[in-house]
Amino acid sequence: MAVPWKTVDSETTPHGILELRERAKDEFLITIGGRILMNSRANRSEVALAKLACDALEGAAAPNMLIGGLGMGCTLRAAAEALPDAASIQVSELTPIVERWCRGELASVNNRALEDPRVEVLIEDVSHSIAKRADAKGVPRYDAIVLDLFEGPHSKTHPKRDPFYGTKAIDATRRALTMGGLFAVWSETPDAAFEKRLKAIGFSLTRTRPGKGGLRHAVYLAKRTR
Repeated sequence: MAVPWKTVDSETTPHGILELRERAKDEFLITIGGRILMNSRANRSEVALAKLACDALEGAAAPNMLIGGLGMGCTLRAAAEALPDAASIQVSELTPIVERWCRGELASVNNRALEDPRVEVLIEDVSHSIAKRADAKGVPRYDAIVLDLFEGPHSKTHPKRDPFYGTKAIDATRRALTMGGLFAVWSETPDAAFEKRLKAIGFSLTRTRPGKGGLRHAVYLAKRTR
């Protein structure tokens, strides 16, 4: 008989009730409006996103990375494990309760990644974090921007106005990156229109489908070329 999930904590958001659920040691779900966002035992594409991004930065002595979306901290954990000691990692998370979970109930899942001195949490929309860096003067650009959000680019993404994957947002991301900098994106499925926008705005890109069998999400690695 399957062990039922129990709600550990919850908070009302504009998108519905955000819940942390647990049913066994270190087995957690985060849901919103009843929709499963992530599972602590099914995160291979999130981990692959971070590892592939870090592999692309190999050779950089002190890379500066921005991660959009904290989630259970699995992407952050993988990045922290792969990046050199001199790296710096900012994580933009919109909902403070998610940071609290990652420091508390989910700390064993993310190997206490938020205690890493290289990590800084920004409680703000990652689109704002990117826009500020894109427009700032005299501030170092990011070497990598990694988006691990609950919705990646998809067929209904507005091609111009989407705050993460539309043309304006992609251009802001380009300007927030160093030349040759990396824009890494998790997506539930491949999206040809997003790929076309990336190339038009000044990125070269590769797309992978991590893992074998089961649901295979997409990971985009796009490099700024101009």
